[in-house]
Formats: sequence, C-alpha cells, structure tokens
Amino acid sequence: MAAVPTTPKGKQTRQDILGAARRVFARDGYVAATMSSVATEAGLSLGGLYRYFSNKEDVFESLIGDIHEELYRASGAEHDFAENPYDALLDANRGYLDHYYSNRDVMRALIEAANVDARFRDFWFKMRDRHIDRFVEALREQHGIEKIDGLPARLAAEAAACMVEQSAYVWYAHEELRTETVPVEDAARLVTHAWHNMFFRG
Repeated sequence: MAAVPTTPKGKQTRQDILGAARRVFARDGYVAATMSSVATEAGLSLGGLYRYFSNKEDVFESLIGDIHEELYRASGAEHDFAENPYDALLDANRGYLDHYYSNRDVMRALIEAANVDARFRDFWFKMRDRHIDRFVEALREQHGIEKIDGLPARLAAEAAACMVEQSAYVWYAHEELRTETVPVEDAARLVTHAWHNMFFRG
C-alpha cells in the first residue's frame, strides 16, 4: 500500500479519491471496477492515483475500513443494556440498519468482493466477529447469560447477526429489485423483536 499522506492537501486528495472510488464501486461493482475508472472519476492521472494507492484492493480496503468503523460506532446503544435490553437492542439495530442503508452501495460491493477475494472474505468475517463479540461480552457481564437452550450464547448471537445482516442485504443492498421500500424504523423493530425473544423470552 502506498504511504499515507501527511499534508492537508494530500489528505484531502486521498479523501477525494475515496469519494470517487465509492461512486465507481457503487456503479460498477467490485469485480468490474478498475483503477483507471477511479482515476477518471477523481480527476487524476493514473500515475497520480498510484501515488496514493497501490491497487484496486488497497483502495477498496481503505473505503470499507472507514465505513466499518462508522458502522461499529453507529450500532452502539444509548439505553442501558442491563436495565432496558429491548431498547438497547433497538438502538443498536436501528443504528446498524440506518448506517447500512446509507452505505448500501459499498456493502453490496463488499459482499461481491468477499465472494471472489480471500482478503475481503476475511475482512467481512472479522467485521462480523467484532460486533458479535461485543454483544456476547455484554450479555455475559450484564445478564449472566452464556447459554441459550443449552447451546453457547455466541452461536445464538451469530444466528441473530446473520438475520440482521442478510435482512439488510435483501432489503437495502438490492433495493431496486423490491416493489416497496422497508423503512429503517420498521426493519429495526422487526429484527429487535427476534433478538429480544431469542435472548430474553423469559
């Protein structure tokens, strides 16, 4: 990967490149996107682009890395999980789905990339694990729950996370295929109902 710029101008150019790359990946998908397309979209020569990124993979990794950090922060909870688990789960799911919707073009490209490149398959898997680990730790520390129907709580959390992730992909990553839009608030309530029933059904 090329060196990260340190000057204000260099940093701004890098952000401009990532904005251009986002538009290219959204339009062309991961596989069909090229460095030439990113350079043209950014208004740079190909040589100028290579001063900031070594290849398409580096551009995409930087793009999704930034979005993942934002997604992780967005899926935190404002309500106290120990005192009000339903509302805390609703906060987390609403934040995740809202941010997913805002970045649905890149999330769609990420799934495509994960299916053709082990680098992004591993990134996607670690991204999921980070969310799941946070929830499982909170579940154990704040509610003493380590098993669901005799099975590890982490396994249940993985299943619940898959439901949210796949729902977001179906509802938002390919929204143009749907006959009607699923509002984020409705989506958050639906998946939170399932999460809460799985872990706190009494």
